[in-house]
Amino acid sequence: MREPLYGAIFDMDGVIVDTGWAHRQAWAEFARMHGAEFTDEAFIRTFGMQNYQIIPIVLGHTVPPAEIGPMGDWKEQRYREIVSKNLTAPEGLVTLLEDLKGHGFRIAVGSSAPKVNIDLVLDRLSVHRFFDAVVYGDMVKRGKPAPDTFLTAAEKLSVPPAQCVVVEDAVAGVQAGKAAGMAVVAVTTTRTRKDLAQADRVIDRFTEVTASDFIRLISSSGLPT
Repeated sequence: MREPLYGAIFDMDGVIVDTGWAHRQAWAEFARMHGAEFTDEAFIRTFGMQNYQIIPIVLGHTVPPAEIGPMGDWKEQRYREIVSKNLTAPEGLVTLLEDLKGHGFRIAVGSSAPKVNIDLVLDRLSVHRFFDAVVYGDMVKRGKPAPDTFLTAAEKLSVPPAQCVVVEDAVAGVQAGKAAGMAVVAVTTTRTRKDLAQADRVIDRFTEVTASDFIRLISSSGLPT
């Protein structure tokens, strides 16, 4: 009998690494350059979205498509300058990744971030070896909360969506995971338990879950394992 095939898809910012503070600083600097203000409300509202979605919200008006790219590039370059000085893996992440691999999971990154940001984080944390696929913002037409990012990741892993667990910290990411037909584990890095209540399980740190918990989430959805 063929062994069951599972997938685990991790968002990056706020999940694989706590980078919210660096994004907030970069967006605040970007906003000031353009005579705007980046508020706490704007940060909460936009975290997890792609730049083409965030920039008009930050500036308070529509932006021509030709200007979105250069603006986003500036913000991401500034973000990398800020975050590269302070990158550490959250407690329990590596142990969980090792456990998932030991239980036959294929693992992907499913992030709204550009590829260069993802490569920077995975390399600095020395966790690249755990990931079988990476899906970044430019690979999909619709950003979260649309399910495109996670469906693309499942396809790259060759795992049915119903056999995947998404790990997220943002409301838009939780919504995207559910829209993709996947179980969702939410981490309270950037949002409260109440905000993340749509997830199948909410945790404060990775030490609270194991690969067996992921398998039980898939099984409890009434899907074959």
